[in-house]
Amino acid sequence: MPRYIAFLRGINLGRRRLTMDELRARFVELKFAHVATFIASGNVIFDSPARNPAKLTRMIEAHLARKLGYEVDTFLRTRAEVATVAAFRPFPPDMMEAEGTTTYCSFLKEPLSAAQARGLIACRTPVDEFCVAGREFYWLCRIKSNESKVWSSPALRALKLPSSSARNLTTVRKLAALFPPDPA
Repeated sequence: MPRYIAFLRGINLGRRRLTMDELRARFVELKFAHVATFIASGNVIFDSPARNPAKLTRMIEAHLARKLGYEVDTFLRTRAEVATVAAFRPFPPDMMEAEGTTTYCSFLKEPLSAAQARGLIACRTPVDEFCVAGREFYWLCRIKSNESKVWSSPALRALKLPSSSARNLTTVRKLAALFPPDPA
């Protein structure tokens, strides 16, 4: 049975607070097996016989909206896809390993358009770098993320990027290590 990892947007931010036990219960209600959560930021691991990730995503989003009373954008990946994201090196090692630097991965439902990808990369600043690969984009931040002004820049806002859910790349790598793909 396929194992999926759902990256939920906005869980435990602002007024969207729920325990991981509550979140697991919402996924168990959908008859998923081996439901687990990883840290309290909306990472849910589960098994499902479903083979259509888009349909599965819509089902999860509809169920969570009914149960929680608000929409929760859901970004679904297989274990193999998470392993690929974890292994990807979006920036040179000297940049990623520099003191005070953090790399984030933002999960998307669909790849950015070529124009959006070019525009995002062009929004780099002395403290911010971007890389786009498949249905993810990566943000390297050389200062505390909440101190970066890049997300409020007119150029970035003009891109009208689609909804995404960001995770520290370290978190993604830990998830990949805990839930590796089945051997080929």
